[in-house]
Amino acid sequence: MSGIYIHIPFCKQACHYCDFHFSTSMKKKDDMVLALAKEIGMRKNELLDSARSDNEIVETIYFGGGTPSVLSNNEITFLISEVYKNYKVVENPEITLEANPDDLSAERILELSKSPINRLSIGIQSFYEEDLKMMNRAHNSAEAKKCLEEATKYFDNISLDLIYGIPGMSDEMWKQNIQTALNFGIPHISCYALTVEPKTALSKLIQTGKIAEPQDEAASNHFTILVEMLQKNGFVHYELSNFGKENYFSKNNSAYWLGKKYIGIGPSAHSYDGEKRGWNIANNSLYLKAIQNDELPIETETLTISDRYNEYIMTGLRTIWGVSLNRIEQEFGSEYLNYLLEQSQKFLNDDLLSIENNILKPTLKGKFLTDGIASDLFYLESEI
Repeated sequence: MSGIYIHIPFCKQACHYCDFHFSTSMKKKDDMVLALAKEIGMRKNELLDSARSDNEIVETIYFGGGTPSVLSNNEITFLISEVYKNYKVVENPEITLEANPDDLSAERILELSKSPINRLSIGIQSFYEEDLKMMNRAHNSAEAKKCLEEATKYFDNISLDLIYGIPGMSDEMWKQNIQTALNFGIPHISCYALTVEPKTALSKLIQTGKIAEPQDEAASNHFTILVEMLQKNGFVHYELSNFGKENYFSKNNSAYWLGKKYIGIGPSAHSYDGEKRGWNIANNSLYLKAIQNDELPIETETLTISDRYNEYIMTGLRTIWGVSLNRIEQEFGSEYLNYLLEQSQKFLNDDLLSIENNILKPTLKGKFLTDGIASDLFYLESEI
C-alpha cells in the first residue's frame, strides 16, 4: 500500500511561525493545478513493484500545503481524478484535505461533502483571539467554532490542529482549548509546540522584543495536560503529536511513520520508495518551468544503512509501535543492536525509555523529550 501527497503551495497570508514552502500570490494557481496533474501522470511508474511487474495500490491521497482549501472543488476533484487515471487506488481510500476555517463556509463544507474528500484536517491552532492575532492566522475564534459546527454535520472523519507553548497561554487557557475541541466530538487531534524557526516573522518579532520567547517549561506542562486530558477522553496517543479515537488514526501519516512508500507531488514535496528519498524544488516558478518542459524537478538520495537506521529510531520512538529490537537485529545487524542498547542505557536508567516484549519505547516521563532522546541514539557511520 502506498500514498500520494499533493502539495498546494499557496496561502492567503503568511503565518508568523511557518517555514513551509508557499506563495501568497495566486497568479499562477491555474498553471500550478495543470502542472500538478501533469506530474501525477509523469510519475505513474514509480510505485511499480518489480516482483509483480505491477503498480502498488494507493491507499491515501493527501492535500497538504500551504492551504489546499484555496483550491476550488472542481480543481480538487480534477486532481483526484488524475490520481485514479494513473494509479491503482483501493476501493475506499482515505482522501484528506487540509483546510483553514476562513475557507470553510457552510456552503463550502456542503460542497466538499459531495466531493471525493472524506477527511478534513482543519488548522484551528487556538480558539483564543489574541493567539490567532499573534500568529497572524487568517481566521478568528468565531470562524474556528462555526466551521467545526458545520463540518461535524457532514464529516465524520475530522482532525484539527492546536498549538501549545504559546507565550502568555496559561495552563487553564490550554485546558480550555482542548475542552473546546472535545466539545465538538472531533475524533482526531494533532498538537504541536510553538517552534521558532529561523527566518520566520516569529523569529524576528522575538529578536526585536515584540513577542516573548516560548518557554520549554510551559510547553512541557501543556504537553502533560494534553496527554492526560485526551487519554481520559478515549484518545490513543499513537504518535508524539497525534491523538486519535480507535479507527480514526491518520492512515496517510501512519504510512510515513511505518516506512511505507509515498509519492510527493508539487513544489517542495518529498517522496520515499523504501530505498531512496526525493524532494521537488521549493520554487513555484522553477517547478512550473520544469514540468512544462517535461522534466521532473526532483533531487534524490539513496539512503545508507545508517540513514535508514536513524529514520527508524526517530519514527519508531515517536509512535505507539516503538522500536523493535528484533527488527534492528534482522535489518541492521547485531552491531547496530548492541550500539542501540548501549546508547539507550542512560535513558533506561533515568526511566525515560523502557523495553517491553523486545520493544523500545519512551515512558510517559520521556515522551516530551522523545526527539532529543532519538538524536542521542543516532550514530554517524564512524561510530559503528
